[in-house]
Amino acid sequence: MKNRLISFLLVLIVGISGCEYSEFEDNYADPSKVSETSVDKQFTGFIIANREYVLPSYWNYFVVLRITLNRYTQAVGWANEENQYVPGSAAINDRWNNYYQFLAQYRELEKVYNGLSELDKQDNRIYMITAATYLYDHTQKIVDLHGAIPFSEAGMLSTNGGDYSMSYPGYDEPEAIYTKMLDDLAGFADELRTMDINPGILTGFQTQDLINRGDIDMWLKYINSLRLRMLNRVSAAPNFASRAATEIREILSNPTNYPVVTTNDENITFRIYQLGTLISATSWQGGLEDWNGNVAGKEIVDHMLDNNDPRLTYVFEPGEDAEGEYMGLDPLLNGSDQTDLIGTNTLTIYNRSTLSRNQYFPGMLINASQVHLIASEFYLKEGQDANAMMHYETAIKESIDYYEMLRGMTNTTISPDPVVPSEDDVMAYLSEDEISWSMASSELEKMKLIARQRWLHYNVVQPHENWAEIRRNDVLGLEFWEDQSNQQSLPPNRWIYPGSEQTYNTENYERVQADDVLSRELFWDVD
Repeated sequence: MKNRLISFLLVLIVGISGCEYSEFEDNYADPSKVSETSVDKQFTGFIIANREYVLPSYWNYFVVLRITLNRYTQAVGWANEENQYVPGSAAINDRWNNYYQFLAQYRELEKVYNGLSELDKQDNRIYMITAATYLYDHTQKIVDLHGAIPFSEAGMLSTNGGDYSMSYPGYDEPEAIYTKMLDDLAGFADELRTMDINPGILTGFQTQDLINRGDIDMWLKYINSLRLRMLNRVSAAPNFASRAATEIREILSNPTNYPVVTTNDENITFRIYQLGTLISATSWQGGLEDWNGNVAGKEIVDHMLDNNDPRLTYVFEPGEDAEGEYMGLDPLLNGSDQTDLIGTNTLTIYNRSTLSRNQYFPGMLINASQVHLIASEFYLKEGQDANAMMHYETAIKESIDYYEMLRGMTNTTISPDPVVPSEDDVMAYLSEDEISWSMASSELEKMKLIARQRWLHYNVVQPHENWAEIRRNDVLGLEFWEDQSNQQSLPPNRWIYPGSEQTYNTENYERVQADDVLSRELFWDVD
């Protein structure tokens, strides 16, 4: 708790020349010298603080995701063992601590901004809107892991003058956090769209912005697409259902005022322009591949094979000794048999050139296929079948293009060349989906098709979105081996809190302790 309360001010001076980033300097300022920083530099420090949970990295994939979310979604195959559905303390602690260090950076940005004159606040407002948007993106992920979290009072040690007694934060209910984020994002969408930005400030913002490089139109698409993601997540929760339907309809029906990401050219990402900087995916190889963390699950491989999915050879590659055959690991086998199979090197693995050894792989925040699938679900529930089908097909086409794009930016040729799909191949795949859609006898059956495409698209690339959507919809019917040796015999519904909360934030933790169980469902998990 104390470690995450201490806010070391990360001041990163970033120079951009054309499309290349200069080398970053790790420069941690003494907290007592906070006056030496500025809004623009603190903004960049805040963005970079959680880079290893945006860009694919070793620690996130190997320690956090390998034994948790990637398994809970069956995006990967693994050898069954006792206690496998209880998230490890290392995964929970590190993800929690990183978020609160990140939040502390944002609080420091708020502190610096609040010390400005009113005129300077007006000039620098662009930094606060975009910083809050980025914060809310990652806050949603933490809420969706745990439920209630310290938020409104968290990260305040520096703001409170270093007084620990004032800085132990209470827990905010997840509904309250979602409400604030949605309220703020709706306001940002209107404010930023009509904002007059000081040209000098905009020039500096273009330098300091590591996400959209100062492109205001892209930030508007980020804001509105993030709103869609949050609204869709809570769309079945009783207290949010009406709001979600109204605001999703408002966004999708008015692209002039509320533009969203619609093509892969508009994807919101951390883009890698130059290797050797802090903005890189150079450690993903070990994170995904070590200890066979890149073995594919049977369900996802079989589905792609059975349906001639054009993405198959971009997302996966045959095992070294598989003689070109694709075979995923059956999750229902006993652990001993699974271990033997893994040892034969015949199991399908995630494509190393497209994914784990692609050092130009971007940190994905929002992408086109994701947005179109949200739109498809909305129109399906509205009874607008033609619109739902149109967005469903567009999502598939954008997903195919997305994986072709990722393979096209790689700097390694270790994996076999993918089978480049022709236009006829893509149309044949879409035609089969059209048939499946038209034959679906109910909204639920069509929802299953949408959920399946989300699962195929997200796989190990967007594990947080993947697990959240599987819990929210619960329509894929994935079968898991049951661990009879543990009370948690199947994947959990949430993560528990780290032990440090019980030790250091005791009084506040006691108020949520009764809900701190793996079986507790999130408020939006109502299906």
